[in-house]
Amino acid sequence: MTEAAKLSLHSSLGAELSEAETGILNGLMRVQELADGDFLINEGKADDSLHVIMKGKLEVVKHAGADELASLAVLREGDMAGELSFIDGEVHTVGLRALCDTRVLTLARADFESVVDQNPQLVYKVMRAVARSAHKIVHRMNHEVIELMNYVFKQHGRY
Repeated sequence: MTEAAKLSLHSSLGAELSEAETGILNGLMRVQELADGDFLINEGKADDSLHVIMKGKLEVVKHAGADELASLAVLREGDMAGELSFIDGEVHTVGLRALCDTRVLTLARADFESVVDQNPQLVYKVMRAVARSAHKIVHRMNHEVIELMNYVFKQHGRY
């Protein structure tokens, strides 16, 4: 199965894309192979790339003082990463570390912008997928805040 076919079958990025659109997008993306422990994204570094996990897992980590990293989440096949920096180019507030051998498709913003005039529907569908992914993250964070507030205020921090 080609990377383009996997993109359309297994990721939220390719969910709405036609076969032709998937092929165009796949032509813009590059494959990155990560070994266990390799960082795809380093906290505090800027880039403007969007990533789709094709195989493996990435751990979302945040520096927790000294040389310690706190694990915030685990991303799996089909998940996107780097969505907000892809849009705004700001520095990453978290890092992404491979938990095993991992294959990622990476799309640079400049390459993506090169198809805006010729394929506006493709661009629209990709940006909808990015917005859906960001919405999913916000929804999960809101749920976790509510759980934490319930734990602290209703149980007074007791188990």
